[in-house]
Amino acid sequence: MIFAQKPPMGWNAWNYFGYADINEQVVRETADAMVEKGFRDAGYNIVQVDDAWLLQKRDENGDLQPNPERFPSGMKALGDYIHERGMKFGLWFEPEMVSENSDLYRAHPDWAIGVPGLKPCPGRFAKWGVDVLKYDFGYIAPGCNIENLFRRMGQALRESGRDIMLAACYGSTTITPWIRSTGASMWRLSGDITDSWDSIVKVAKNALSVGGYSGPCGWNDPDMMVVGLDGKGFVGGIGGGCTLNEYSAHFAIWCMLSAPLLMGHDVRNTTPEIAEILLNKELIAINQDDLGIQAFTLPPMSNDDFILAKPLYGGDIAFCLINDWDVPKRMILSWEYCGWEVTDRVRIRDVINHKELGEFECGTDIIVPAHSAVVWKATRI
Repeated sequence: MIFAQKPPMGWNAWNYFGYADINEQVVRETADAMVEKGFRDAGYNIVQVDDAWLLQKRDENGDLQPNPERFPSGMKALGDYIHERGMKFGLWFEPEMVSENSDLYRAHPDWAIGVPGLKPCPGRFAKWGVDVLKYDFGYIAPGCNIENLFRRMGQALRESGRDIMLAACYGSTTITPWIRSTGASMWRLSGDITDSWDSIVKVAKNALSVGGYSGPCGWNDPDMMVVGLDGKGFVGGIGGGCTLNEYSAHFAIWCMLSAPLLMGHDVRNTTPEIAEILLNKELIAINQDDLGIQAFTLPPMSNDDFILAKPLYGGDIAFCLINDWDVPKRMILSWEYCGWEVTDRVRIRDVINHKELGEFECGTDIIVPAHSAVVWKATRI
């Protein structure tokens, strides 16, 4: 088993391809595109296949098998292809329900993972070269202990003989007090995000409510990003799409949250504008900061301002001023609630636009466009 010292970065197939359109050709082309377009070298090094890879029937040995029409070369060959390009192979898995009175259970009780005395066997994932296992519980049968189920998989991964990162997917903040102790490196906090500004803000505020549980080796996961979906694909078709300003703010907020940065768009068709957002080295550096502290919300100075502060290694502080209103808004920043004195002199850099803004005392203000965010890196002089 392996732990994520910093928020994982990569791509997940779900948001764009969903159930219907994922196959090994798409995944291979995406891996190639991540290399060609500079995403791998920027730190996006996970290529994760989500739902719809699994054939709904076990092989003659009772083992999982991929859908031969979608993945004719098999999962090991796909993992090898990804590894050859210097990236990690991620795979989704969801345990399915089975009745103890069913013919399947009576014939193969050893396949069950929720029965006392039996344990899951992730050896198949190790043989395929899986590096990240997204373990997803979309439904929990009455009486099942979700904490124990995650602990059993964590222990099984530690015994698998391969360093596999556990990404827990339950979609609730209720797991945060104990999920790190299962060995999970990241954990989903809510239901699926949609390609809309309202969803982005809602999911972000949910993550802020449990910020104290996130840090090195275990990260709050507000969900894969929708940057670049433009209303297309599986999730894009649900949300309807966002503006470039909204996508820019979305990426900035995820970086401030120390969230896993998992792209969800069709990387093969990344536009220059979306690439500029996702490849912003200064924002990625804030996300990957060695301190690993998730941003917290500052008390509003006026008009219900939505402002985040993220302490950085070395003493700097990143501030994110988010305007979730439908009109431009003047926002006021004061650093007195971050451990600095309000009268301290501070040098500020705009990390989205890569510009030095000058030196300030006693705070400053700015007009932020509707559904937008400003990110400043501040250094006390």
